[in-house]
Amino acid sequence: MGGMVSMEIIRRAPDRVSQLCLMDTNPVSETSVRAAEREPQIIVARTGRLEEIMREDLVPHYLAKTPFKAHILELMVDMALSLGPEVFVRQSCALQKRRDQQSMLRNIKCPTLILCGAQDQVAQPKRHEFMAEFIEPAELVVIGNAGHRPTLEQPEATIAALRAWLD
Repeated sequence: MGGMVSMEIIRRAPDRVSQLCLMDTNPVSETSVRAAEREPQIIVARTGRLEEIMREDLVPHYLAKTPFKAHILELMVDMALSLGPEVFVRQSCALQKRRDQQSMLRNIKCPTLILCGAQDQVAQPKRHEFMAEFIEPAELVVIGNAGHRPTLEQPEATIAALRAWLD
């Protein structure tokens, strides 16, 4: 959700942002179908079955098929459980109601890195290509053999891309 928060910050206060990194994010508001799909997940989380949602509905679709997928899945489930169901519910509600930021992309004038995993099914690389076309200047980096969590799936490649951009 960091990219969505970042887009809202730059929409509200563009003069306060000197550099921007949008990583595995989506400027498009939630469709009514996707928003409705979140409702049963919210109910399940509120009834004490957050782990079930994370293991069965969400995390398996986030990750590329790598030798570390099972380990990363466990990390993500542990993180969700440590944050608890109320954080999941708040984040889900925020996603349901998020603003469409597509028209704002052309207004971004600071150096911007757009980074995503090549196998990201949540925020697909084509969406990132779209963002890079609208933001000038933007650099697009697609991390191979990574899904929606390149920081966990391919940390060395992600760090290298961030360092190169910051230099």
